[in-house]
Amino acid sequence: MNGNGVPPRGGDVSEVSAGPAGSGASAASPPGSASAASAASAASARSRLERGRGALGPALELVHTGRAPTRAVLTAELGVTRATAGAVAAELEALGLIRVDSRPGGAGGTQGRPSHRLAVDENGPVALAAQVHPDGFRAALVGLGGRIVATAPGKMTVSADPAQVLGAVVEAGAELLAETGRRCVGAGLAVPSAVAEPDGTALNPLHLAWPAGSPVRDIFAERVKAAGIDGPALTGNDVNLAALAEHRHGAGRSAQHLLCVATGHRGVGGALVLDGRLHSGSAGLALEVGHLTVNPEGRPCHCGGRGCLDVEADPLAFLTAAGRTPGPEVSLLQQARDLLRTEYASAAVRTAAEELIDRLGLGLAGLVNILNPDRIILGGLHQELLYADPERLRAVVADRSLWGRSGGVPILPCTLDHNSLVGAAELAWQPVLDDPLGTLGTAA
Repeated sequence: MNGNGVPPRGGDVSEVSAGPAGSGASAASPPGSASAASAASAASARSRLERGRGALGPALELVHTGRAPTRAVLTAELGVTRATAGAVAAELEALGLIRVDSRPGGAGGTQGRPSHRLAVDENGPVALAAQVHPDGFRAALVGLGGRIVATAPGKMTVSADPAQVLGAVVEAGAELLAETGRRCVGAGLAVPSAVAEPDGTALNPLHLAWPAGSPVRDIFAERVKAAGIDGPALTGNDVNLAALAEHRHGAGRSAQHLLCVATGHRGVGGALVLDGRLHSGSAGLALEVGHLTVNPEGRPCHCGGRGCLDVEADPLAFLTAAGRTPGPEVSLLQQARDLLRTEYASAAVRTAAEELIDRLGLGLAGLVNILNPDRIILGGLHQELLYADPERLRAVVADRSLWGRSGGVPILPCTLDHNSLVGAAELAWQPVLDDPLGTLGTAA
Protein backbone atom coordinates (compact mmCIF):
# COMPACT_ATOMS: atom_id res chain seq x y z
CA MET A 1 0.00 0.00 0.00
CA ASN A 2 1.42 3.37 -0.93
CA GLY A 3 0.62 6.75 0.53
CA ASN A 4 -2.26 7.31 -1.93
CA GLY A 5 -4.06 4.12 -0.94
CA VAL A 6 -2.92 2.19 -4.03
CA PRO A 7 -2.43 -1.56 -3.42
CA PRO A 8 1.21 -2.73 -3.31
CA ARG A 9 3.03 -4.57 -6.03
CA GLY A 10 1.02 -7.46 -7.44
CA GLY A 11 -2.30 -6.38 -5.94
CA ASP A 12 -3.72 -6.63 -2.47
CA VAL A 13 -2.23 -7.93 0.78
CA SER A 14 -4.71 -10.81 0.84
CA GLU A 15 -5.23 -13.53 -1.70
CA VAL A 16 -7.66 -12.54 -4.49
CA SER A 17 -8.99 -15.14 -6.91
CA ALA A 18 -9.28 -13.80 -10.42
CA GLY A 19 -11.53 -16.65 -11.52
CA PRO A 20 -11.08 -18.84 -14.60
CA ALA A 21 -9.72 -17.41 -17.79
CA GLY A 22 -12.34 -16.16 -20.21
CA SER A 23 -14.95 -15.62 -17.52
CA GLY A 24 -15.75 -12.15 -18.81
CA ALA A 25 -18.97 -11.29 -20.72
CA SER A 26 -19.69 -12.95 -24.06
CA ALA A 27 -22.23 -12.19 -26.72
CA ALA A 28 -24.46 -14.88 -25.23
CA SER A 29 -24.24 -13.54 -21.67
CA PRO A 30 -27.46 -12.26 -20.12
CA PRO A 31 -27.64 -8.45 -19.96
CA GLY A 32 -25.83 -7.08 -16.88
CA SER A 33 -24.27 -10.40 -15.84
CA ALA A 34 -20.72 -9.26 -16.58
CA SER A 35 -21.06 -6.05 -14.59
CA ALA A 36 -22.68 -7.93 -11.70
CA ALA A 37 -19.86 -10.47 -11.60
CA SER A 38 -17.30 -7.68 -11.81
CA ALA A 39 -18.91 -5.81 -8.92
CA ALA A 40 -19.05 -8.97 -6.79
CA SER A 41 -15.40 -9.71 -7.53
CA ALA A 42 -14.40 -6.15 -6.64
CA ALA A 43 -16.36 -6.32 -3.38
CA SER A 44 -14.69 -9.61 -2.49
CA ALA A 45 -11.27 -8.15 -3.26
CA ARG A 46 -11.95 -5.10 -1.08
CA SER A 47 -13.10 -7.32 1.78
CA ARG A 48 -9.98 -9.47 1.58
CA LEU A 49 -7.78 -6.41 1.30
CA GLU A 50 -9.20 -4.97 4.51
CA ARG A 51 -8.68 -8.29 6.30
CA GLY A 52 -5.08 -8.30 5.18
CA ARG A 53 -4.55 -4.70 6.29
CA GLY A 54 -6.04 -5.49 9.67
CA ALA A 55 -3.59 -8.37 10.12
CA LEU A 56 -0.46 -6.24 9.64
CA GLY A 57 -0.35 -4.94 13.23
CA PRO A 58 -1.03 -8.29 14.94
CA ALA A 59 1.49 -9.95 12.61
CA LEU A 60 4.17 -7.39 13.42
CA GLU A 61 3.58 -7.79 17.15
CA LEU A 62 3.92 -11.56 16.86
CA VAL A 63 7.30 -11.22 15.13
CA HIS A 64 8.36 -8.38 17.46
CA THR A 65 7.77 -10.52 20.55
CA GLY A 66 9.27 -13.67 19.04
CA ARG A 67 5.98 -15.57 18.98
CA ALA A 68 5.97 -16.10 15.21
CA PRO A 69 9.42 -17.32 14.11
CA THR A 70 8.04 -18.81 10.90
CA ARG A 71 5.32 -18.07 8.37
CA ALA A 72 3.54 -21.29 9.34
CA VAL A 73 3.30 -20.15 12.96
CA LEU A 74 2.17 -16.71 11.79
CA THR A 75 -0.57 -18.32 9.71
CA ALA A 76 -1.82 -20.33 12.68
CA GLU A 77 -1.65 -17.43 15.14
CA LEU A 78 -3.51 -15.04 12.85
CA GLY A 79 -6.06 -17.63 11.77
CA VAL A 80 -5.69 -16.73 8.09
CA THR A 81 -4.78 -18.61 4.93
CA ARG A 82 -1.18 -19.29 3.96
CA ALA A 83 -1.53 -16.86 1.05
CA THR A 84 -2.76 -14.07 3.32
CA ALA A 85 0.03 -14.69 5.84
CA GLY A 86 2.58 -14.63 3.01
CA ALA A 87 1.21 -11.36 1.66
CA VAL A 88 1.16 -9.78 5.13
CA ALA A 89 4.76 -10.84 5.76
CA ALA A 90 5.78 -9.48 2.37
CA GLU A 91 4.17 -6.12 3.12
CA LEU A 92 5.93 -5.85 6.49
CA GLU A 93 9.20 -6.70 4.75
CA ALA A 94 8.55 -3.98 2.16
CA LEU A 95 8.07 -1.51 5.00
CA GLY A 96 11.55 -2.39 6.27
CA LEU A 97 10.26 -3.92 9.50
CA ILE A 98 10.88 -7.65 9.14
CA ARG A 99 12.90 -10.07 7.04
CA VAL A 100 11.49 -13.17 5.38
CA ASP A 101 14.01 -15.98 4.83
CA SER A 102 12.85 -18.69 2.45
CA ARG A 103 15.97 -20.85 2.77
CA PRO A 104 15.40 -24.33 4.26
CA GLY A 105 16.30 -24.85 7.89
CA GLY A 106 13.56 -23.23 9.93
CA ALA A 107 11.02 -25.34 11.77
CA GLY A 108 7.86 -25.12 9.73
CA GLY A 109 5.37 -26.17 12.35
CA THR A 110 3.62 -28.29 9.71
CA GLN A 111 4.45 -31.34 7.67
CA GLY A 112 6.11 -30.91 4.30
CA ARG A 113 8.35 -28.13 3.06
CA PRO A 114 10.00 -26.02 5.82
CA SER A 115 8.24 -22.73 6.38
CA HIS A 116 9.80 -19.35 5.65
CA ARG A 117 11.54 -17.93 8.68
CA LEU A 118 10.57 -14.51 10.02
CA ALA A 119 12.72 -12.07 12.00
CA VAL A 120 12.84 -8.35 12.67
CA ASP A 121 14.96 -6.37 10.22
CA GLU A 122 18.19 -5.54 12.02
CA ASN A 123 18.70 -2.56 9.72
CA GLY A 124 15.16 -1.25 10.14
CA PRO A 125 13.82 1.80 11.97
CA VAL A 126 14.55 2.50 15.63
CA ALA A 127 12.96 4.27 18.57
CA LEU A 128 14.87 6.78 20.68
CA ALA A 129 14.74 5.62 24.30
CA ALA A 130 16.00 7.44 27.38
CA GLN A 131 16.15 6.87 31.12
CA VAL A 132 16.79 9.50 33.79
CA HIS A 133 18.10 8.47 37.22
CA PRO A 134 19.66 10.32 40.18
CA ASP A 135 23.18 9.92 38.74
CA GLY A 136 22.39 11.15 35.23
CA PHE A 137 20.80 9.48 32.23
CA ARG A 138 21.22 6.98 29.41
CA ALA A 139 20.02 7.36 25.83
CA ALA A 140 19.69 4.52 23.33
CA LEU A 141 18.35 3.53 19.95
CA VAL A 142 16.16 0.43 20.16
CA GLY A 143 14.90 -1.58 17.20
CA LEU A 144 12.06 -4.05 16.94
CA GLY A 145 12.46 -7.14 19.08
CA GLY A 146 13.85 -5.02 21.93
CA ARG A 147 17.32 -4.88 20.31
CA ILE A 148 19.53 -2.07 21.59
CA VAL A 149 21.30 -0.73 18.50
CA ALA A 150 23.36 2.02 20.15
CA THR A 151 23.61 3.56 23.60
CA ALA A 152 25.19 6.57 25.26
CA PRO A 153 25.43 7.08 29.05
CA GLY A 154 25.45 10.57 30.52
CA LYS A 155 26.77 11.22 34.04
CA MET A 156 25.58 14.55 35.37
CA THR A 157 23.99 16.08 38.42
CA VAL A 158 20.25 16.16 37.85
CA SER A 159 19.15 19.65 38.85
CA ALA A 160 15.75 20.86 40.02
CA ASP A 161 14.95 21.90 36.44
CA PRO A 162 13.92 18.81 34.44
CA ALA A 163 14.44 20.71 31.19
CA GLN A 164 18.21 20.64 31.79
CA VAL A 165 18.66 16.87 31.85
CA LEU A 166 15.94 16.24 29.26
CA GLY A 167 17.69 18.60 26.88
CA ALA A 168 20.92 16.63 27.38
CA VAL A 169 19.04 13.36 26.89
CA VAL A 170 17.57 14.41 23.56
CA GLU A 171 20.88 15.88 22.38
CA ALA A 172 22.60 12.55 23.07
CA GLY A 173 19.83 10.68 21.26
CA ALA A 174 19.99 12.99 18.25
CA GLU A 175 23.74 12.36 18.02
CA LEU A 176 23.14 8.60 17.98
CA LEU A 177 20.57 9.00 15.22
CA ALA A 178 22.98 11.13 13.18
CA GLU A 179 25.79 8.62 13.66
CA THR A 180 23.71 5.62 12.63
CA GLY A 181 21.52 7.26 9.98
CA ARG A 182 18.52 5.27 11.19
CA ARG A 183 14.90 6.24 10.65
CA CYS A 184 13.23 7.08 13.99
CA VAL A 185 9.61 6.15 14.78
CA GLY A 186 9.37 8.16 18.01
CA ALA A 187 10.82 8.62 21.49
CA GLY A 188 10.14 7.19 24.95
CA LEU A 189 11.37 8.34 28.35
CA ALA A 190 11.61 6.38 31.63
CA VAL A 191 11.70 8.37 34.88
CA PRO A 192 12.03 7.28 38.55
CA SER A 193 8.64 8.67 39.51
CA ALA A 194 4.98 7.83 39.22
CA VAL A 195 3.77 9.48 36.02
CA ALA A 196 0.21 10.76 36.29
CA GLU A 197 -2.12 10.12 33.38
CA PRO A 198 -3.27 11.64 31.13
CA ASP A 199 -1.16 14.77 31.63
CA GLY A 200 2.25 13.07 31.93
CA THR A 201 3.48 14.83 35.06
CA ALA A 202 6.06 13.39 37.45
CA LEU A 203 3.91 13.14 40.55
CA ASN A 204 6.48 12.24 43.17
CA PRO A 205 10.11 12.24 41.94
CA LEU A 206 11.35 11.53 45.47
CA HIS A 207 14.92 10.72 44.44
CA LEU A 208 15.31 13.67 42.10
CA ALA A 209 15.28 17.37 42.90
CA TRP A 210 12.39 17.99 40.50
CA PRO A 211 9.30 19.70 41.88
CA ALA A 212 6.31 17.40 42.33
CA GLY A 213 4.05 17.61 39.30
CA SER A 214 6.80 18.55 36.84
CA PRO A 215 5.40 18.34 33.26
CA VAL A 216 8.09 15.95 32.07
CA ARG A 217 6.13 14.60 29.09
CA ASP A 218 5.52 18.08 27.68
CA ILE A 219 9.15 19.12 28.22
CA PHE A 220 10.44 15.93 26.63
CA ALA A 221 8.09 16.30 23.65
CA GLU A 222 9.20 19.89 23.11
CA ARG A 223 12.87 18.92 23.13
CA VAL A 224 12.25 16.01 20.75
CA LYS A 225 10.35 18.21 18.32
CA ALA A 226 13.00 20.94 18.49
CA ALA A 227 15.67 18.35 17.62
CA GLY A 228 13.77 17.44 14.45
CA ILE A 229 13.03 13.90 15.61
CA ASP A 230 9.88 12.43 14.09
CA GLY A 231 7.14 10.52 15.87
CA PRO A 232 5.43 10.73 19.25
CA ALA A 233 7.29 11.46 22.50
CA LEU A 234 5.95 9.53 25.50
CA THR A 235 6.90 9.10 29.15
CA GLY A 236 6.40 6.46 31.84
CA ASN A 237 7.58 5.19 35.21
CA ASP A 238 10.88 3.31 34.93
CA VAL A 239 9.78 0.11 36.69
CA ASN A 240 6.48 0.01 34.78
CA LEU A 241 8.47 0.18 31.57
CA ALA A 242 10.95 -2.45 32.80
CA ALA A 243 8.01 -4.79 33.45
CA LEU A 244 6.57 -4.08 29.99
CA ALA A 245 9.91 -4.92 28.35
CA GLU A 246 10.42 -8.09 30.39
CA HIS A 247 6.88 -9.23 29.64
CA ARG A 248 7.37 -8.84 25.90
CA HIS A 249 10.99 -9.88 25.53
CA GLY A 250 12.43 -11.23 28.79
CA ALA A 251 11.77 -13.14 32.01
CA GLY A 252 8.07 -12.28 32.03
CA ARG A 253 7.16 -13.74 28.64
CA SER A 254 4.00 -15.89 28.69
CA ALA A 255 3.03 -14.73 32.20
CA GLN A 256 -0.57 -13.55 32.52
CA HIS A 257 -0.24 -11.99 35.97
CA LEU A 258 3.31 -10.71 36.38
CA LEU A 259 4.69 -8.84 39.39
CA CYS A 260 7.95 -6.94 38.90
CA VAL A 261 9.87 -5.43 41.83
CA ALA A 262 13.18 -3.68 41.29
CA THR A 263 15.71 -1.31 42.75
CA GLY A 264 16.96 1.58 40.69
CA HIS A 265 19.91 3.74 41.60
CA ARG A 266 17.84 4.77 44.63
CA GLY A 267 14.60 3.43 46.01
CA VAL A 268 12.35 0.49 45.14
CA GLY A 269 9.63 0.32 42.50
CA GLY A 270 7.02 -2.17 41.39
CA ALA A 271 4.80 -2.92 38.42
CA LEU A 272 2.03 -5.35 37.56
CA VAL A 273 0.94 -6.98 34.32
CA LEU A 274 -2.65 -8.24 34.53
CA ASP A 275 -4.18 -10.48 31.86
CA GLY A 276 -1.18 -9.75 29.67
CA ARG A 277 -1.48 -5.95 29.90
CA LEU A 278 0.44 -3.42 32.01
CA HIS A 279 -1.76 -2.25 34.89
CA SER A 280 -1.17 1.38 35.81
CA GLY A 281 -4.36 2.11 37.74
CA SER A 282 -6.95 4.83 37.18
CA ALA A 283 -4.39 7.62 36.88
CA GLY A 284 -1.10 5.84 36.16
CA LEU A 285 -0.14 5.55 39.83
CA ALA A 286 -0.63 1.85 40.65
CA LEU A 287 1.92 -0.37 42.42
CA GLU A 288 3.91 2.10 44.50
CA VAL A 289 5.36 -0.92 46.31
CA GLY A 290 8.33 1.03 47.59
CA HIS A 291 6.12 2.44 50.29
CA LEU A 292 5.07 -0.82 51.87
CA THR A 293 6.21 -0.85 55.51
CA VAL A 294 8.52 -3.80 56.20
CA ASN A 295 10.26 -2.48 59.34
CA PRO A 296 8.02 -0.29 61.55
CA GLU A 297 11.02 0.87 63.59
CA GLY A 298 13.18 1.44 60.55
CA ARG A 299 14.57 4.40 58.65
CA PRO A 300 12.47 7.50 57.91
CA CYS A 301 11.22 7.46 54.32
CA HIS A 302 10.94 10.33 51.85
CA CYS A 303 7.18 9.71 51.72
CA GLY A 304 6.78 10.63 55.41
CA GLY A 305 6.49 7.06 56.63
CA ARG A 306 9.07 4.86 58.31
CA GLY A 307 10.62 1.52 57.41
CA CYS A 308 9.35 1.41 53.80
CA LEU A 309 10.90 -0.94 51.24
CA ASP A 310 12.16 2.19 49.50
CA VAL A 311 14.66 2.88 52.29
CA GLU A 312 15.05 -0.62 53.75
CA ALA A 313 15.86 -2.62 50.59
CA ASP A 314 17.63 -0.29 48.14
CA PRO A 315 21.34 0.03 47.30
CA LEU A 316 22.00 2.73 49.92
CA ALA A 317 20.37 0.57 52.61
CA PHE A 318 22.59 -2.36 51.66
CA LEU A 319 25.80 -0.33 51.65
CA THR A 320 24.89 1.21 55.00
CA ALA A 321 24.01 -2.15 56.57
CA ALA A 322 27.35 -3.55 55.33
CA GLY A 323 29.21 -0.67 56.97
CA ARG A 324 30.37 0.88 53.71
CA THR A 325 30.44 4.58 52.90
CA PRO A 326 29.32 5.20 49.32
CA GLY A 327 31.77 6.95 47.02
CA PRO A 328 31.14 9.33 44.14
CA GLU A 329 32.97 7.31 41.45
CA VAL A 330 30.10 5.11 40.25
CA SER A 331 26.39 4.81 40.98
CA LEU A 332 25.06 3.47 44.28
CA LEU A 333 23.53 0.55 42.41
CA GLN A 334 26.85 -0.41 40.85
CA GLN A 335 28.67 -0.09 44.18
CA ALA A 336 26.11 -2.34 45.87
CA ARG A 337 26.29 -4.91 43.05
CA ASP A 338 30.09 -4.97 43.13
CA LEU A 339 30.13 -5.43 46.91
CA LEU A 340 27.65 -8.29 46.79
CA ARG A 341 29.45 -10.05 43.95
CA THR A 342 33.01 -9.71 45.24
CA GLU A 343 32.73 -9.74 49.05
CA TYR A 344 29.73 -11.92 49.84
CA ALA A 345 31.98 -14.19 51.91
CA SER A 346 32.55 -11.32 54.35
CA ALA A 347 30.42 -11.70 57.47
CA ALA A 348 29.30 -8.05 57.38
CA VAL A 349 28.28 -8.22 53.73
CA ARG A 350 26.47 -11.55 54.13
CA THR A 351 24.59 -10.30 57.21
CA ALA A 352 23.57 -7.14 55.37
CA ALA A 353 22.39 -9.20 52.38
CA GLU A 354 20.33 -11.50 54.61
CA GLU A 355 18.75 -8.48 56.29
CA LEU A 356 17.67 -7.05 52.94
CA ILE A 357 16.49 -10.45 51.68
CA ASP A 358 14.25 -10.87 54.72
CA ARG A 359 12.72 -7.42 54.30
CA LEU A 360 12.27 -7.85 50.57
CA GLY A 361 10.68 -11.26 51.16
CA LEU A 362 8.27 -9.77 53.67
CA GLY A 363 7.18 -7.15 51.15
CA LEU A 364 6.82 -9.71 48.36
CA ALA A 365 4.74 -11.99 50.57
CA GLY A 366 2.26 -9.20 51.24
CA LEU A 367 2.01 -8.47 47.53
CA VAL A 368 1.52 -12.15 46.72
CA ASN A 369 -1.36 -12.34 49.21
CA ILE A 370 -3.04 -9.32 47.59
CA LEU A 371 -2.26 -9.86 43.89
CA ASN A 372 -1.82 -13.63 43.44
CA PRO A 373 0.64 -13.31 40.52
CA ASP A 374 1.72 -16.34 38.51
CA ARG A 375 5.31 -15.06 38.37
CA ILE A 376 7.55 -12.58 40.18
CA ILE A 377 10.58 -11.03 38.51
CA LEU A 378 13.23 -9.02 40.32
CA GLY A 379 15.53 -6.34 38.91
CA GLY A 380 18.44 -4.19 39.99
CA LEU A 381 19.99 -5.09 43.35
CA HIS A 382 17.07 -7.40 44.10
CA GLN A 383 18.03 -9.80 41.34
CA GLU A 384 21.57 -9.86 42.77
CA LEU A 385 20.12 -10.76 46.19
CA LEU A 386 18.16 -13.56 44.50
CA TYR A 387 21.35 -14.89 42.90
CA ALA A 388 23.18 -14.67 46.25
CA ASP A 389 20.67 -16.71 48.28
CA PRO A 390 17.64 -17.86 46.26
CA GLU A 391 16.44 -20.38 48.83
CA ARG A 392 16.31 -17.84 51.65
CA LEU A 393 14.22 -15.37 49.66
CA ARG A 394 11.83 -18.02 48.37
CA ALA A 395 11.45 -19.45 51.87
CA VAL A 396 10.51 -16.06 53.34
CA VAL A 397 7.88 -15.50 50.64
CA ALA A 398 6.49 -19.02 51.06
CA ASP A 399 6.37 -18.81 54.87
CA ARG A 400 4.65 -15.42 54.90
CA SER A 401 2.10 -15.93 52.11
CA LEU A 402 -0.96 -18.14 51.77
CA TRP A 403 -0.12 -18.74 48.12
CA GLY A 404 3.33 -19.97 49.11
CA ARG A 405 1.82 -22.70 51.24
CA SER A 406 -0.23 -24.00 48.31
CA GLY A 407 2.68 -24.47 45.94
CA GLY A 408 4.51 -21.19 45.72
CA VAL A 409 5.04 -18.68 42.96
CA PRO A 410 8.13 -18.67 40.70
CA ILE A 411 10.60 -15.89 41.56
CA LEU A 412 13.00 -15.15 38.72
CA PRO A 413 15.64 -12.54 37.88
CA CYS A 414 15.02 -10.04 35.10
CA THR A 415 16.97 -11.01 31.99
CA LEU A 416 17.19 -7.86 29.86
CA ASP A 417 20.03 -5.38 30.05
CA HIS A 418 18.63 -1.85 30.37
CA ASN A 419 15.05 -3.10 30.53
CA SER A 420 13.66 0.35 31.40
CA LEU A 421 15.20 1.68 28.19
CA VAL A 422 13.70 -1.17 26.19
CA GLY A 423 10.34 -0.45 27.82
CA ALA A 424 10.62 3.24 26.98
CA ALA A 425 11.19 2.25 23.36
CA GLU A 426 8.06 0.08 23.51
CA LEU A 427 6.04 3.25 24.14
CA ALA A 428 7.32 4.71 20.88
CA TRP A 429 6.91 1.45 18.97
CA GLN A 430 3.30 0.90 20.06
CA PRO A 431 1.68 3.12 17.38
CA VAL A 432 3.64 1.19 14.74
CA LEU A 433 2.55 -2.13 16.23
CA ASP A 434 -1.04 -0.90 16.18
CA ASP A 435 -0.98 0.27 12.54
CA PRO A 436 2.29 -0.27 10.64
CA LEU A 437 1.04 0.99 7.29
CA GLY A 438 -0.80 4.02 8.63
CA THR A 439 2.09 5.04 10.90
CA LEU A 440 5.01 4.55 8.53
CA GLY A 441 3.14 5.52 5.36
CA THR A 442 4.74 4.30 2.16
CA ALA A 443 6.94 1.23 2.09
CA ALA A 444 10.64 1.86 2.67
